[in-house]
Amino acid sequence: MSRTTARNAARVLLVGVGGLGSPAALALAHAGVGTLGLVDDDEVELTNLHRQILFGAADVGEKKTAAAEAALVRIPRPSPLTIVTHDTRLLPENAAALVARYDLVVEGSDNFATKFLTSDACALAGVPVVHAAAVRWHGTVLAVAAHGRPCYRCVFEDFPEGAPPNCAEAGVMGPMVGIVGAVQADLALAILDGRDVAGTLVTFDGKTDAVRRRVIAPRKSCPLCGPERAIFAIDTARYAQDAGHG
Repeated sequence: MSRTTARNAARVLLVGVGGLGSPAALALAHAGVGTLGLVDDDEVELTNLHRQILFGAADVGEKKTAAAEAALVRIPRPSPLTIVTHDTRLLPENAAALVARYDLVVEGSDNFATKFLTSDACALAGVPVVHAAAVRWHGTVLAVAAHGRPCYRCVFEDFPEGAPPNCAEAGVMGPMVGIVGAVQADLALAILDGRDVAGTLVTFDGKTDAVRRRVIAPRKSCPLCGPERAIFAIDTARYAQDAGHG
């Protein structure tokens, strides 16, 4: 199967259509991915527009999934694009079923509850995932293979102490999230193309334009993908934090 054919046949789920999901979705659509699933329950707000590049002033008050679909289907491409909208957050009760419908997940939420839930659901379903996060001037991207070793929990063992600030509270620079979202899409396309990028961690410093890329090692004691694995199902209590999609 050629790279073009593989991309046309691919089904990619974007968890969050915000500052990271918007540029990632644009890049994936332009690259020929055949089906994009959009998970988000938010509406477009005026304060989103400086960083959520799928939306314009006319979209304020509209559902993000609907506005994003309208923007993405306008992209000229040689092959058709199918958009599947899921007007919901990724939740413990729907995560397993949602990710299992797709070949790859691109996660760009702004809270740890959704990030750990996505990580666990993808590992349990055997679906690769590319995580990304951005706050202030700093962004990170992590590619995780279907076998999930190393995985998100190898780097971030569990929820941090206290309530870390998200982009709404701490602020985030619009151009910076565009770069991070593009890196996220690049790693997603690498997975779809069959390249081995498992464990690739990319960090970006928006103040210095410094990009660092390395491959991390799996953590032996990881409860999700380690030899003494302890997570075998989605337990609602494990993700008891407020969740949003940036």
